[in-house]
Order: sequence, then C-alpha cells, then structure tokens
Amino acid sequence: MSFTVFLGNLPVWVTKDDIKAWLNAENLVYDDVKVIRNPETQESKGFAFIDTPNSEEMNSIIRRFDRAPLEDRLLRANQAQPPRSKGPGQTGSGPVNRTSAPAPPPSAAPRRERGGRKHKRQGQTTAQDAHSAFAEELAKAL
Repeated sequence: MSFTVFLGNLPVWVTKDDIKAWLNAENLVYDDVKVIRNPETQESKGFAFIDTPNSEEMNSIIRRFDRAPLEDRLLRANQAQPPRSKGPGQTGSGPVNRTSAPAPPPSAAPRRERGGRKHKRQGQTTAQDAHSAFAEELAKAL
C-alpha cells in the first residue's frame, strides 16, 4: 500500500531540497519528495508528492503542512489520490467514462474569480501573522 501526501498551493520557487529541509526541521520521516514541473519550462506546477513509509508518518505530515502559511498563501496537504487511468483517446484531464455531455471549451466557460481572501492593509495584523517554527524555517530558506 502506498502512503503519499499531496502538497499543494506551493510557490513556484519551492524545490525538492526546500521540502526535504522543512520535513527534516520538523523531524518528519519520508521516503522521497517529487516536485511536479512543467516538462517544457521546468517551472514548478505548484504541487509536490511526498512518499512516506507508513500511514502514521503520512498523517503527521498532513497535520503539519495542511493550511500552513507560506508567503501570502496557505499550503494544502492531504492523502494523494491514485492516478487516473488513461483509456483509449483519453488525455487524463477528466473521468475515463463520461456519462454527461462534454464540457464547453475553456474559452466558453466563465472564469472563476478568486474569492474569500481579503488583502490586509499596511499596519493591520491577522492570526496568520503569528510566526511558527515552520514559518521561521521557511524564512531562513528564502
């Protein structure tokens, strides 16, 4: 059985070595780290996978990194889902067996606006401003 953590909402500058340093600083055990990159540009796609030896370590990593602040964003960590199988004619961008009409092309679909976050004004503080050991370690990595 595989125990893999999906770590998302990463800034593009985050590397495999950065994630390994964060895990080591928190004494978390892992087998491997894979930052997913665009094959053409080699720029990070903003997410990574962390392989762990058992479910306890996987859950420890999820608890530590899920909703952890990094720059102006909150990281997302959860158990990775198995990859979708690619059937004939499938590109992996959707379910293999579609039972409904195909989605309209991206140009026809309305754009989703980012919502829910309010930008803080200079001088204001929020609960996210409280520094944790994790945030301090990230600051050192910069």
